[in-house]
This record gives sequence, C-alpha cells and structure tokens, in this order.
Amino acid sequence: MLRSMYSGISGMKNFQTKLDVIGNNIANVNTYGFKKGRVTFSDLYSQQISGATGATGTRGGVNPRQVGLGAQLASIDTIYTPGSTQSTGRPLDLAITGDGYFQVKDPGGNILFTRAGNFYFDENNGDIVNSDGYHLVGTGGKTPLNIPADAESFSIGADGTISYIPAGGGTVNTSQKIELMNFSNPGGLTKVGGNLFQESDNSGTATAMKNPKIQSGALEMSNVDLSEEFTEMIVAQRGFQANTKIITTSDEILQELVNLKR
Repeated sequence: MLRSMYSGISGMKNFQTKLDVIGNNIANVNTYGFKKGRVTFSDLYSQQISGATGATGTRGGVNPRQVGLGAQLASIDTIYTPGSTQSTGRPLDLAITGDGYFQVKDPGGNILFTRAGNFYFDENNGDIVNSDGYHLVGTGGKTPLNIPADAESFSIGADGTISYIPAGGGTVNTSQKIELMNFSNPGGLTKVGGNLFQESDNSGTATAMKNPKIQSGALEMSNVDLSEEFTEMIVAQRGFQANTKIITTSDEILQELVNLKR
C-alpha cells in the first residue's frame, strides 16, 4: 500500500483532535477562570531509503534520503495567560491578579485548585464554598474559611485577609486569610472538571505565594480569544481536507494499478 495513504490517515486523526480542543475552547469562552488548550504536532518516524555518506578526496558528501511516515500528536498544552477581569461589585467574587490558585476541599478531603473566584456562603454556618459546595480553605489547606452569618460587615483585602465585624460590634476579626498556591510547572496540572485542577506527577508540589494579589468584587474571565479560535478552526478544517485529498489521490493511483491487468 502507498505510504501517503497512511500519512493522510495520521494527519486526519491529528486535525480531528485539534478541532476537539478548539471546540472545547469555544464552548468555555464565558467560563470563569478557564484556561484554553493548544495542540502541537510532531512528525513520525522517517523511512530511510539510503543513508548519508561523508566526503572523500575525490567525491563530495551525500545527504540521507528519507520518506516521512506521517504526523503524531506531540502535546495538548494548557495556556495560562491571564483572562480579562470583569467587575461585579459582589464581595465574594474574587479575581487573582497574576499567578496563583485558590484551594478548595472536596467532600473526600482532597485539595483541588481553581482560578474561578465565584464563591458563596454555605447556608448552615457561613462557610465560604464554590459553586459545587467545596469549601474554600486557607493557610495549610485544612480549615474552611468562615464568615459568621451574623457578622455586621466583611471585606477581603488584596493580600487575602478576611476582615469582619462580629455581631454587636467590637474588634475587627482578621484571623483568617485566603492563601494562594502556585506550582513550579502549572502546565503539568490535571484538569478534573468544574474549573478545578489537581496536582500531577509533573506539576510539582503546591507552595504558598508570598505576595498574593486578590481583587474583591471582580472575576477573571476565560482567556479564550474567539478570533484566534476561529482562525485555528479554519486552519484545522483545511488541514483535514488536504489529508482527505491525499487519501483519495492515493486511492485513485491504486485503482489505476489494479486496472493495469485489464
């Protein structure tokens, strides 16, 4: 069979994956804290027709002759460029400026990480939770952050310090703090859905940021650029079509070979 046919098949598979990633990016264009994906390709093995030879006193060198055997998926990267900040005026909407992730604890006690800062009060005792009911945790990642339901007022500072006035007045309580975490390789984090990330073997261990920057009353939007995604969609579509053309052309050649017997 013709090598070009199998090369075309590999190209079609890769561009299908690229379209899948583009579709996911576009679907999450309005998802708070979403980080877009990117697909990269690399070539497959090359079949060597003849090797290289060095120069001699009477003859120059000859380059190797190789035929490529298609393309393969090299990586699917998560792009961590910051998204635009949308002002909401809601004190429990928190946007991270720069690097860092909020820590939330799921019902199983696992610590997960997120850039989505839309938080809410638990109906029971004023614990701060995300949209799935996972507790926002502070220093050490153990104790859920809490603002008593009867507090007269509260605010969240740029360094993550939670301040509130207890019921009946008195001294402002500043004993709790939102701690942002970072990783040596954020690109190695695993997406687990729900705007959440999980440590992986290649992300490094979560470490507390020394100078966190949090903006209360705002949310970080998705970093998806629709104009870029539509352009990449056109490129992927044309690449897919070109690879299908390779397959149909190879098929026509094979048909001609079969017809030689007639």
